[in-house]
Amino acid sequence: MNTDVLLERRGPLGLVTLNRPKALNALDLGMIRALHPALEAWARDAEVKAVVIRGAGGRAFCSGGDVRAVALSLGSPAAEGQQPLSRAFFREEYRLNHLIHHYPKPYIALVDGISMGGGLGLSVHGSHRVVTERLLLAMPETAIGLFPDVGGGWFLPRFPGETGTYLGLTGTRCNAADAMWLGYGTQHVTHDRLEAVVEALAAADWSAGDSREVATRVLSGFATEPGASALSKHREAIDRCFGKDSVEDILAALEAEGTPWAEETRATLGRMSPTSLKVTLRQLRLCRGRSYDEVITVEYRLSQHCTALPDFREGIRAVLVDKDNRPTWNPPALAQVRDTDVEACFAPVADEERVLRRE
Repeated sequence: MNTDVLLERRGPLGLVTLNRPKALNALDLGMIRALHPALEAWARDAEVKAVVIRGAGGRAFCSGGDVRAVALSLGSPAAEGQQPLSRAFFREEYRLNHLIHHYPKPYIALVDGISMGGGLGLSVHGSHRVVTERLLLAMPETAIGLFPDVGGGWFLPRFPGETGTYLGLTGTRCNAADAMWLGYGTQHVTHDRLEAVVEALAAADWSAGDSREVATRVLSGFATEPGASALSKHREAIDRCFGKDSVEDILAALEAEGTPWAEETRATLGRMSPTSLKVTLRQLRLCRGRSYDEVITVEYRLSQHCTALPDFREGIRAVLVDKDNRPTWNPPALAQVRDTDVEACFAPVADEERVLRRE
């Protein structure tokens, strides 16, 4: 039994609690392997009407995938009979996201506290995302030499205008009001009411109509207004600047904008991996309008190529190991990132068909 994931039945609910609070509920391979079969079993069980997922500890829903472990495993041989962690982790995480994306029952994420990277993969693909006033939402992958995965190529282009491009490139943090405006959140509920939400869902009459409509009715009974979104106030400037098809043009547009927000945004982009910025922009443009089943293959290819590049290990060192936040990127400048190197990150990989294949 994996104690980092608590699985229980509460009446008609399958209840998941991510229980790794010291690591801010970061998702590791063992947790993925505990979650996937449980969700499959509940999908088949006629007595389970909905799934609820939440995080323990009060600080985070899920702070992301455990990419630190992936980075530290690189260069070491896998155990006999085992896949390298860089393959197994991303393949199984993406398969879990795919299951949630196509889940046949209400899948309700109670997103209280930090939700970054893999936390979005565990929530955005479900039918309902309940956010609280303590939400801190971000896709910060360009700061660690990666790209916004777990379906980022699918959901970021679906945010208003070019806000998904802005968030994917800069890793900007959002609050609950921003999340509701973006469409990530479906209901805003104060964190002190979350246990009451679970009790109400467990006591609901699930025979009273379509199950997703039942879930929406219950959650709407607890919903409150989150206030105004600060992010939305920059919508026009974001669309002007981030609608470009090269990172260099985005930076030039921000310089022309000349506002404090634009200067701060330029400075933020200047701290990110140049390779990650170019790969991410290409990913978001390539995947716009595609189905998630198409996007998942693109992102698995990217996961394998990007984790093999020096910026991934350097980003993990700077942000998660030494925590000096002083990465030395290679190459260090946008002008040195060749288009051929970017395109090489999208090349097919040997085992990509295993991501969607039932095993």
